[in-house]
Amino acid sequence: MIVNSRVYHAGKHGEEVDIDNISEVLKEPDAFIWLGLLHPDAGFMHRIQKEFGLHDLAIEDALTAHQRTKIEHYGDSVFIVVKTARDAKDGTIHFGETHIFIGKNFLITVRHGASDRYSSCRKRAEENPDMLAMGPGYALYCILDFIVDNYAELTMSLSGRITDIEDAMFRSDFDKNAVQKVYLMRRHLLALRNSAMPVVEICNQLVRLHDELIPKPLKAYIRDVEDHASHVVSDAEDMREMLTTAMQMNLALVSVQQNEVGKKLAGWGAILIVPTVMFSMYGMNFDHMPELHTHYGYPAVVACTFSLCTLLWWKLKRTGWL
Repeated sequence: MIVNSRVYHAGKHGEEVDIDNISEVLKEPDAFIWLGLLHPDAGFMHRIQKEFGLHDLAIEDALTAHQRTKIEHYGDSVFIVVKTARDAKDGTIHFGETHIFIGKNFLITVRHGASDRYSSCRKRAEENPDMLAMGPGYALYCILDFIVDNYAELTMSLSGRITDIEDAMFRSDFDKNAVQKVYLMRRHLLALRNSAMPVVEICNQLVRLHDELIPKPLKAYIRDVEDHASHVVSDAEDMREMLTTAMQMNLALVSVQQNEVGKKLAGWGAILIVPTVMFSMYGMNFDHMPELHTHYGYPAVVACTFSLCTLLWWKLKRTGWL
């Protein structure tokens, strides 16, 4: 359950800390603990609750996945839920959650579902000791920036796939597989949009309302994450609109092709109705019919029928029906 547990002192490199020694470390004024957890059980989370003084409702939420993205203020700590996303090898996107507890001297991350490890975030933070000396706010920035950058990478990956899908959609025949791909792509983009959009508000609240956790020098970094999240939202919406347009265009092309086929069938039907009417008349049991008893009656009727059909064919050809 414990992925990593380290204590950071101002100007010093992080050190591993045992969970049993957390209480003593929290008493140090210039230190903060960065604790990473993966699918913790209820007993362990209640132990963590006592060590850090966390709220019951926040612990209840952290134990249950499928929470909405949000930020909640409980006393001296803040509880944040952020959606995470990971591109699977089968071309789909798997979503998970990271629950974050942040206080003046601690940062706790609880991962659920599909999520990459935050070891790269920890390494990035440790490579900037001056920023890390500001407290857990910089570590929080590294995590949020990592998650939002992952959103951006996924939107870029989906953008490359959209080009192939558009090529398949701009055809006059109906492709069921292409339509299914468009539907799945729109679902992924909607999920990415819904994941990134609340991050904009979370960053906004962190900058405006939590000066004790986000020092002034860090506000610009949090605003940068907010800007990147806004770009992900707009990119996802634009790509969804492009896919909708491509699908409508495909349906329009299919409809036009069907109309062309209908016009050709109607044209040939109009041509064939001439001999149908002519021969049906002469097939009736009447004795007094024009040219019925003449030597050239039959060739004359056939020639007349052929001439009318040719004339009608020429007219329809000129108008584009054939």
